[in-house]
Amino acid sequence: MQKRKLLLGDEAIAQGALDAGVSGAYSYPGTPSTEIMEYVMDNKQAKIRNVHRKWSSNEKTALEAALGAVYSGRRALVSMKHVGLNVAADPFVNSAITGVNGGLVLAVADDPSMHSSQNEQDTRFYAKFARVPLFEPADQQQAYELTRRAFDLSERFELPVIIRLTTRLAHSRADVELLEPRPENELDPETEHNRYTLIPLNARNNYRNLLDKSEKLEQFSEQSDLNKIHGTVAGKRGVIAAGIGYSYFSEYSQTELDIPCLHISFYPTPKRKILKFADNFEEIVVLEDGQPFLEEFLRDARGDRLKICGRLDGTLPRDGELTPDSTAEALGLQTTAHFSKPQDLPGRPPRLCPGCPHADSFDFLGEILETNENARAFSDIGCYTLGFLPPYEAIHTCVDMGASITMAKGAADAGLHPALAVIGDSTFTHSGLTGLLDAIYENSPITVLILDNATTAMTGGQASLAEVGLEDICLGLGVEKQHLHVLKPLSTEKDKNLAVLKEEVEHKGVSVLIVRRPCVQI
Repeated sequence: MQKRKLLLGDEAIAQGALDAGVSGAYSYPGTPSTEIMEYVMDNKQAKIRNVHRKWSSNEKTALEAALGAVYSGRRALVSMKHVGLNVAADPFVNSAITGVNGGLVLAVADDPSMHSSQNEQDTRFYAKFARVPLFEPADQQQAYELTRRAFDLSERFELPVIIRLTTRLAHSRADVELLEPRPENELDPETEHNRYTLIPLNARNNYRNLLDKSEKLEQFSEQSDLNKIHGTVAGKRGVIAAGIGYSYFSEYSQTELDIPCLHISFYPTPKRKILKFADNFEEIVVLEDGQPFLEEFLRDARGDRLKICGRLDGTLPRDGELTPDSTAEALGLQTTAHFSKPQDLPGRPPRLCPGCPHADSFDFLGEILETNENARAFSDIGCYTLGFLPPYEAIHTCVDMGASITMAKGAADAGLHPALAVIGDSTFTHSGLTGLLDAIYENSPITVLILDNATTAMTGGQASLAEVGLEDICLGLGVEKQHLHVLKPLSTEKDKNLAVLKEEVEHKGVSVLIVRRPCVQI
């Protein structure tokens, strides 16, 4: 067995799950979590053991499938980005009420600074809301070890457990020392059927059990070695650091600082431990990547008699990710620029690849928009969102996965014409089908362009579930055959494509144009 590996934070979680004896991995690609599933899919150990490792159509189906696996007594890992947990929120919250039979771990990667996301939401709030435990590693070694411990805790408390990491940890590498792999659980299906059948009588009983578990988890958190004080509790100032915030603090504390620190790696929040620590000082600096979760608790409890420095008082920026430099400034240290910023360099905004089929799609779509000032193109999330930027300027919205078709329908309901929807093949199978079904049910006057590039391109070229056949899906949902077209986005086909689009825009019902050419990267 290999004893050490150089791993991304994402990969450390995947390796930790494999070494914990996971039997199934479930996911939908989304930066910064994608590499978790990719590592499992390519892992030799997973192939030999025949670990389930296929992409799901979305995060909700991924979590539900994992819930079925743990119902059967196995261990399962579900990975997603933070906004993916919104999609999976229904089974997630209810899985805390059913509890789990085998071990269930959700690896959720948050994206402060919105490098590739629509918001900066913090998964710790979800864990608190659902009353489930959450681990927050500070580095790759902890990511690996805490994943293994998360499966143990899941089986001990019979609850799903979250591993939260943020972009910098997910996408940076470090040497990780591996532990001895553990065997998979034997098949052992659930026999207490009341647990998983959430009719009101059962749900009420299960919820009371969850409240009892919550009290035990709070006690566990207060006593856990995962919430640990480093240094001697003395002086006027202390630090409370969570997750990668502790890694940044450690870089300075070893050389320039002598400040005691309470390192938080496990939630529910150890409230008594935090307050007992804070009461020794006049000032507390809170270092956490994401929203001011711990800072808000401390401010509510001790804000009247303790100086609390963090995101809420401007010591750290209110938005964006925590960085080594912002950490240094919060601790009162001088930062030195290692690299000077070049002057007068042109900007390099993101753009579609040369030869991208979406460029030709926007070429003929743009003509419709230019000739009709009332036309609006409601877009979705994917490479084609870059159609918002010059030189295309061919889309007008991007809110969440699947919103393009339903927003176009709502605009048409309000009297807007023409209302167009632009959605990719993978996003369509993720969350576009139900919106199209709504439109078909009312025969809404919208034109849907499904840009089929045969892959999930924005996250690196993962398989698209549209392989099952977009035409058959659309016809099965009820799209009329005469208003379903397959187009090829090429400059030589522009006039033909434009003619079809113009005709369907005037149709007083649902039209679907599948615009198909493979991504140039695949």
